[in-house]
Amino acid sequence: MTSSSPLLETDTLKPAWPGLAGWLALCFAAPTLSFWARPDAWYALLQKPSWNPPGWVFGPVWTALYILMGVAAWLVWRRGGFRVHRRPLGLFLIQLALNALWTPLFFGLHSPALAFVDIVALWLAIVATLAAFRSIHRGAALLLTPYLAWVSFAAILNFTIWQLNR
Repeated sequence: MTSSSPLLETDTLKPAWPGLAGWLALCFAAPTLSFWARPDAWYALLQKPSWNPPGWVFGPVWTALYILMGVAAWLVWRRGGFRVHRRPLGLFLIQLALNALWTPLFFGLHSPALAFVDIVALWLAIVATLAAFRSIHRGAALLLTPYLAWVSFAAILNFTIWQLNR
């Protein structure tokens, strides 16, 4: 069997839906923890590049990305859980923590510079997670590619906003 087959001998026999729900809940908890740090008057006054997306774009994009992230982690988890895949799932949790940290740094502390340091670390953690997932489940790695693309764009946007407002 190939690594992209839906069920391998190493897949757990646990019911699928509770695990999927758990991974999705964990992914959506990341932005929920920083609900207090949202765009405010400070952000409205910042200089932004002409290619800065309108605010309404971010909600739907992040919703889709958190779903893809949750499904990707679940697919890897189903192949043996933390006992077998401690490193890949640990990398996933690290990148999720870095993801959750960005909003309080940028919007809460009003620090595009600190947020940029975080997003670079996030980008590296996503790359490491994607590589680790690829060796376990190619589909899980593919599900993380839109996330990597969006964070790449967000890193450039973050850097540009930082430089425009120094």
